Amino acid sequence: MARLSWLPFAFFLVLIVFTFVAIQTTNAGKEGSLRLQDCPNACNVRCSQTQYRNACLEFCNYCCQRCLCVPSGYYGHTGECPCYDNIMTKEGKHKCP
Repeated sequence: MARLSWLPFAFFLVLIVFTFVAIQTTNAGKEGSLRLQDCPNACNVRCSQTQYRNACLEFCNYCCQRCLCVPSGYYGHTGECPCYDNIMTKEGKHKCP
């Protein structure tokens, strides 16, 4: 009987680990999924194929710092980060690349 006393504790520990993993995967790619220090790398990928690299990096980093999210790919997919998609210029155009 004493051997089974560790079983509830082990089950509880496994449950906590699975919950943590599920939360991390749910937030992947969404707003708040990046840390502030991750923005430069994410923006390097996002802006790697544009001819206006400096401007792209400047605005991408600005938007990433506000939203903590950068859409996947090199162009488009802004629906993945609604905050990123909603930042506009004074003229009403999208500010984030």
